Amino acid sequence: MRKWEAVGKAQGVIVIVHGAMEHQGRYSWLREMWVLSGFHVVMGDLPGQGLSTRSHRGHIDTFDEYVIEVKKWVIEAERYRLPVFLLGHSMGGLTVIRLLQEEQHEVAGVIFSSPCLGLVNYPSLPINALSVGLNWIAPELKVDSQLDVDLATRNIDVKDRALNDSLFVTKVSVRWYRELLKAMKEAFTNISNFPDIPLLVMQGGDDKIVNKAEVRNWFNELAISEKLYKEWPKCYHEIFNEPEREMIFNYAKYFAELQLRLSHYQIK
Repeated sequence: MRKWEAVGKAQGVIVIVHGAMEHQGRYSWLREMWVLSGFHVVMGDLPGQGLSTRSHRGHIDTFDEYVIEVKKWVIEAERYRLPVFLLGHSMGGLTVIRLLQEEQHEVAGVIFSSPCLGLVNYPSLPINALSVGLNWIAPELKVDSQLDVDLATRNIDVKDRALNDSLFVTKVSVRWYRELLKAMKEAFTNISNFPDIPLLVMQGGDDKIVNKAEVRNWFNELAISEKLYKEWPKCYHEIFNEPEREMIFNYAKYFAELQLRLSHYQIK
């Protein structure tokens, strides 16, 4: 876990949770944008990814390992005694959902970037059935993730850097896959446990990794006071890496700053 201090007087803290296969180092642009906008940033590598060594690369025993790790980041962010916002991308968004469904935290708002609530492509039925058995007899068996950077973004510069990034996870364990499926199911079955916190869900309109229909279904089922769904046409999965990313960031920043203004108004 690392922290980046805001330029000038801080108005809040952003906890960023990265997605599957990647690491916090890929978020330098996004971190800098928040820092320049007056927000502290807290972020780290999830277990089994990036520079994390607490579990085998591409493997977890349980999805709760992610939840427990992100909880530490949230607790660290709370020490600033400023409004805390959670920003989760893809599997990071799923992790934030599961954390908030299980525990109460003082959060000013939540921002999701293409949250992993369903996949565009699943393994065939025979392979999926095989994974159920392997989950018991060989849970650490690794298979190719089948996630190509060309599916993630249209940004040529980002794709070029990704091709030379040795920290990318290319193989995942059978247990990792089964735990991901379980967490996505629990995000729906426990949807009533999601707290009444202002929520912004932003989704790539041409996402080739996460099934945007499932994201919309989850959003529509969510019974909270303030929620906003924004789909970005033509954008692939990594909306904060897309050519439109400055516009997308400004949309997220406006959401966070609006919540801060509303909270000040309500206090008065």
